[in-house]
Amino acid sequence: MRRIELLIFISLLTINYSIMAQSNVEAAPLQETYKQNPFTLVYAGAITENVKGKVNIHPVTYKLNGLEIAANVYTPANYNPENMYMAITVAHPNGGIKEQTAGLYAQHLAEAGFIAIAADAAYQGASGGEPRHTDNPYYRTEDIQGMADFIAQFPGVDPNRIGAFGICGGGGYTLKATQSDKRFKAVATLSMFNSGEVRRNGFQNSQLNTIQERLKQASNARAREAAGGEIIYAGVASVTDKEIAATKTDLYREGYAYYYRTHAHPNSTFLYTMSSLLKLMTWDAATNMDLINQPLLMIAGSKADTKYMTDEAFAKATNAKDKELFLIDGATHIETYWKPEYVKQAVTKLVDFYQKNL
Repeated sequence: MRRIELLIFISLLTINYSIMAQSNVEAAPLQETYKQNPFTLVYAGAITENVKGKVNIHPVTYKLNGLEIAANVYTPANYNPENMYMAITVAHPNGGIKEQTAGLYAQHLAEAGFIAIAADAAYQGASGGEPRHTDNPYYRTEDIQGMADFIAQFPGVDPNRIGAFGICGGGGYTLKATQSDKRFKAVATLSMFNSGEVRRNGFQNSQLNTIQERLKQASNARAREAAGGEIIYAGVASVTDKEIAATKTDLYREGYAYYYRTHAHPNSTFLYTMSSLLKLMTWDAATNMDLINQPLLMIAGSKADTKYMTDEAFAKATNAKDKELFLIDGATHIETYWKPEYVKQAVTKLVDFYQKNL
């Protein structure tokens, strides 16, 4: 077995974090909450059992490029496979999995009458692929198209009425997937995060002067992997309460609390392979936005420190049909993942958008 070396390297942080063992006693009790749900869902109001006549959850697996993908399909109340339903693909955030906010939104969409699928990205979560935590933007784009492949053939789905929805990094990848894949008839994002731009330039362009240095680190990491050596990881394996409190940006401070405290799940991690940066740093969600000619809805919190990414991509979507930028007043990036009053606003807007355009 390869020795895994964890190397801290994360955009934007103004303090250094020490990698701690996954068995960190401070976080361990909170990481057990997923066991309280039979489907290991960690969001509020999650389904605990399938009841006839109500929204149900169907754990499924399917093959994508030789890898087994793990997904949850949510069907609406009184689902009848003989009927024809609109379907939505839901792409999870960076570091996230289908059991967190992606599942929350998928469940709400099913409550509104849609069939929704939330899948773990390849190499991440419960899906297959080695090395673990590979974060290749081309794979992530393929993941979304793979969800469309699967859900289009799910009993009761109208393949001509499929919409795409992505949250955070999944929003950026959803923009890219729908630029070319016209099976998606309507496109929506929430708190869109442009992974390529941030890995390249740093959060809020804070690392422009270290681009070449970081590319060299990624190149060295790939060379080490190719030679059979250890896998170098960037990111954070665990974090203390003190470190969370000291983080200056809302995105990462609230993100650490979300992923490692309130909505912790063993399949969710902030780690990614250092070699992933070779592709991430040359990729950008906001390029070729003019190829999107479908209806487009982009949602962001008015207080989100990531809003600049949504603004940039939205402005470039010059050919999108009936495009709309919807701001959730007072919401930060992470709060749109879980805070009931903000989730309700986002879901209401999404339901209206998809009903109108699918």
